[in-house]
Amino acid sequence: MQKNGTEQLLLSDSVDRAVDQLDLSPFAGRKVYLDIEYMKPVKGNMFINAEYINSALRQKMTTSGCLIQTDKAQADYILEPRVGALASDTMEVTYGVPSSGGVGQAASALAGAPGFSLPEISFGKRNSNMAVSKVVIYGYHRETGMPVWQSGNAVAKSDSQDSWFMGVGPLTRGSIHDGYRFAGGRLPVPFSSRKNIREPRSLTVADSHQFVHPAVLEKQLADAKESPPPAGTSVQPASHENPPAAAATAAPATVAPATAAPATAAPATPQ
Repeated sequence: MQKNGTEQLLLSDSVDRAVDQLDLSPFAGRKVYLDIEYMKPVKGNMFINAEYINSALRQKMTTSGCLIQTDKAQADYILEPRVGALASDTMEVTYGVPSSGGVGQAASALAGAPGFSLPEISFGKRNSNMAVSKVVIYGYHRETGMPVWQSGNAVAKSDSQDSWFMGVGPLTRGSIHDGYRFAGGRLPVPFSSRKNIREPRSLTVADSHQFVHPAVLEKQLADAKESPPPAGTSVQPASHENPPAAAATAAPATVAPATAAPATAAPATPQ
């Protein structure tokens, strides 16, 4: 179970890292449909499969501002993902003499003695587990079928390493672990008690983040429905106020010609 749990953590971490590399900002504010026809889920012993990638992609689309559509006919753009790799590898390295039964079998064949095997004599040992994921997406306009965007290869790797020295261990480290661990427990490293200063980065699908509390969102939606009064109530008072203001500004313009009329009648008095 420990190996399976570590393997699933490695696979899910590599998927999250691969999905984070996708830039879906060109589709922000647009109706998008995620077509997973060519990303079929394969059931098996591993829980991390196409369904997990599908959910991670939908989360990335939501946080990127895409308007996800459940009906393909209602979308303006189609995103079609595919998975190029989703697997894990294991490598073992022994610093010393590995266990072998070949020498014992050869000696027993010559002397007729029962066979025996040489035990492992190691000064150090390291087991490395690595998972790799590759996700590719391209998008096109639904009505015209014109291509509008492609992501390129989003490849990510996650690793976990266990080390032993003179039989003491394991010392565990890797991308899925927070710092170093010794025999399953957290290992405090000297001169690392101060907080690590990290550069600011964008939000990833693996980060814990609350965009808005459901209660706050429900109140905002309720206020938005109640605040705008009917169209005849809010627009009419403003329209009724505009004509008097316009008439007030136009009144001096009509009076000005009346004052100018006596000026034209002045030449008639000398006559």
